[in-house]
Amino acid sequence: MGISSTLQTRKTIIDDLKRLGVKEGMTLIVHSSLKSLGNVVGGPVTVILALEEAVGFNGNIVMPTQSEHLCAPTENNEDLTLEEIKIIKENMPIYYPDITTTSYMGFIPETFRKQNGVLRSSHPHVSFAAWGKDAKRITMNHTLDYALSEDSPLGKIYELEGFILLLGAPTDANSSLHLAEYSQKNSYIKPKVWEVKMSVDGKEQWTTYDDINNESDDFNMIFDEFKSKTTLVKEGLVGKAVSYLIPQKEMVDFALDWMNKNRR
Repeated sequence: MGISSTLQTRKTIIDDLKRLGVKEGMTLIVHSSLKSLGNVVGGPVTVILALEEAVGFNGNIVMPTQSEHLCAPTENNEDLTLEEIKIIKENMPIYYPDITTTSYMGFIPETFRKQNGVLRSSHPHVSFAAWGKDAKRITMNHTLDYALSEDSPLGKIYELEGFILLLGAPTDANSSLHLAEYSQKNSYIKPKVWEVKMSVDGKEQWTTYDDINNESDDFNMIFDEFKSKTTLVKEGLVGKAVSYLIPQKEMVDFALDWMNKNRR
């Protein structure tokens, strides 16, 4: 084992992705952990270029680029005084698709969103970025209300029969499962109103939007059950990262059924 065998390159990552089942023309929503991949020559740029080359110009790469730091601070935040909350709200910038950074998304999406040709959706809190043939279709008209429903980029990926790629990411970091929550037949999910700062008639002001109180605490249970009850989860190493390739539509449909039965 020489040093070379521990280095990941664009070629080794593409080879690993193909072995996992990634094919030319696929639409992939990617959740990633750069650290878990091992020592990648060129870091996030190499991973992004490998993903794009693996699906080609007829495919699409999508990543969540959420900006949680633009959410209003709440009054039950013990670290902040009411005066500080007031100052934060007065001085909080609105969402800018080009310069607003991602929150807790990792190096790969934070780098990806800046790439020429990558489009980012307009949602101030839960945007997605996309590259490829259908990037415009995936990211445009991202509605403010019910932000992860079928009208969101997640819904567009579902229509395109895309795949979820967990690239060393934890199995509960699977945004696509939120899509199922909007169709739940039980009363587990409650409504939620979010505060958001936006430009309204040319003036920056706080307003609100309606959503459901999304929950991801059981996403890893849904993953485990889907993996054990179907043959649809492909597992393999990409670099040093245990990774999974999953058809999104089938997993979302399974999750809806699971939520209706198990969420109370």
